Formats: sequence, structure tokens, C-alpha cells
Amino acid sequence: MKSYRKELCFNLPYRRGFLNITHEVETALKESGIREGLVLCNAMHITASVFINDDESGLHADFERWLERLAPEKPYDQYAHNGYEDNADAHMKRQIMGREVVVAVTNGKLDFGPWEQIFYGEFDGKRSKRVLIKIIGE
Repeated sequence: MKSYRKELCFNLPYRRGFLNITHEVETALKESGIREGLVLCNAMHITASVFINDDESGLHADFERWLERLAPEKPYDQYAHNGYEDNADAHMKRQIMGREVVVAVTNGKLDFGPWEQIFYGEFDGKRSKRVLIKIIGE
């Protein structure tokens, strides 16, 4: 069995956002040479997420509104965690959207269902963060 590791780096200029990283994951899969196996993608920061869903701007706006209702950014003093930083809401948003995804690899391609894409979710941007891509298989 082979394995391949790659990191993606992001530094979004805004606090929150969603980026489609499917192409970057497909590129890493090609680089790996693995034809059958699994791809793991995980956010390597506790205020960011990796998830699978549809690449549709209305849905992404819905996510933003929904997450803000569940874990509003302000007022900052509503959270015991806030003090040095004002990012308690970002930790909670990450918990909801998830840390990682695993996708099957079949015949050298990501084995997705209809409309599925991989996204990086940023909930406390304006600084460097990483996503790990780990691919195992043959």
C-alpha cells in the first residue's frame, strides 16, 4: 500500500468563507499515483472545517445565516472562551460543520455522488491555516 501527503495553505482576507477545494484534492490524487483507496482531507486548525456538499452560492449563504443563528459572532462577551481572542463562535461553527471528510478513490478518481464537492470552511480568517490531504491505497 502507498501513501501520499500534501498540505494546502489558506489565508482568507475575511473572517468567514467557503472555498471549493475539489480541484486541489483531485490534483493531489493525480500526483499520488494512487488508483484505488481513500482520501482524507482535514482542517488542521480548530476554527476551520472541511466538508462535502453542493457548490451553490444560495446554499453557502444559507449555511452562513444558519451558522450565525446557532453560534452568533457577537456580542463577544456571551462566550466564556472569549478574552484574548474573539473567536468562540468560530470554534462552535467548526464543530457543527466538521473537521474532515473521507472520499473513496476508484479508478484514480474521487468517487462522489451527484453534485458532491469538497469545501474548506473558514470561521476565523485573516491568518494562515492548513488543510491536510492524506491519500492511501494502491
